[in-house]
Amino acid sequence: MAWIYALLIFAAGAIVGGFAARLGNKSLKQQKELKKDLDKSKYELEQFRQELVDHFARSSELLDNIAKDYSKLYEHMAKTSAELMPNLPEQDNPFARRISTLTPVTDSGETTAPPRDYANGASGLLKGEPEPVAPPEKLEATKAG
Repeated sequence: MAWIYALLIFAAGAIVGGFAARLGNKSLKQQKELKKDLDKSKYELEQFRQELVDHFARSSELLDNIAKDYSKLYEHMAKTSAELMPNLPEQDNPFARRISTLTPVTDSGETTAPPRDYANGASGLLKGEPEPVAPPEKLEATKAG
């Protein structure tokens, strides 16, 4: 019977010692703190990414509005210059040359694809490829402007 008591006391001591060692282990506490900091950093990074996506979506919307308004203003100026000065020679009318190349802006509605957060291929200093040449119609448009 004494052996049974001795084994029970030994087992209880081993269990209590194991819990004490685990709670007192500094590296385990440090590991938990690092895990907590990592989770917090991941959450903050995700919040920042979402704010960045929202910012660029809003900026894109504002730039689209500016482009539409500019196109409307240009069309208005071209039409009124032709109406108010019908006898003006074509070379003196600054809008006469460009009105034929002006493409009207159409409202395509909302896009369904989310914005990409990456570029196609290499970019920046390490690009290594020559820049692409603009299509001939864009080159003519820049020469006329």
